[in-house]
Amino acid sequence: MNIFICGQKSFGKEVLKALYEKGHNIVGVAPPPQEKYYDKMQGYAIKLGIPVISDCDKLVSRDIPQNTDLVIAAHSHWYISTKIREKTKYGAIGFHPSLLPRHRGQDAVRWTVAMNDCVTGATVFWLDDSVDGGDIFLQKTLFIDKKWNYHELWKKMFPIGVEMICEAVDMIENGNIIKIPQEEQFATWEPSFTSTRLKRNELLQIGNGINL
Repeated sequence: MNIFICGQKSFGKEVLKALYEKGHNIVGVAPPPQEKYYDKMQGYAIKLGIPVISDCDKLVSRDIPQNTDLVIAAHSHWYISTKIREKTKYGAIGFHPSLLPRHRGQDAVRWTVAMNDCVTGATVFWLDDSVDGGDIFLQKTLFIDKKWNYHELWKKMFPIGVEMICEAVDMIENGNIIKIPQEEQFATWEPSFTSTRLKRNELLQIGNGINL
């Protein structure tokens, strides 16, 4: 499958690595705007010879290569526009570290711990024009040890997320596409712990809710 990845940090790198090693054609990546050092995902893409198309802050539909099947948001806090999604065969999926529709927003893991939740989980969902509100593809639950801080919870969530994205890609490739609407009456939204603002290029949608 021809896959474009919008992502960053260790999670973006591990998703890229897993999909590449499974034989998928990574047609390009869009990391965050680079500062003094390369982002981990960008550095790994360069090592593999995968094109770094644009940073996520500037990404628009013309940057997506022709014949792209799927866009994946892997720890991306930038929106993936309707025009980008429509340019691909299947659209775009993202990973969110909560049981959507609970804890929409960039800091889902922190809010899960701050609110003393006993159970959380992970969601792969279809990106649309809402914020973390697209149809659910896959979900898995995770019980929370009350002694965990949000870093420890994220360590448990991290490999589950990589595995779920790979599972979703396999399912899409085999024609097993699941779209379950979120139940809006159970939705919660929490603001970011930072002052980071979401930017919309081409009037777009967020990739996932991790801010670690």
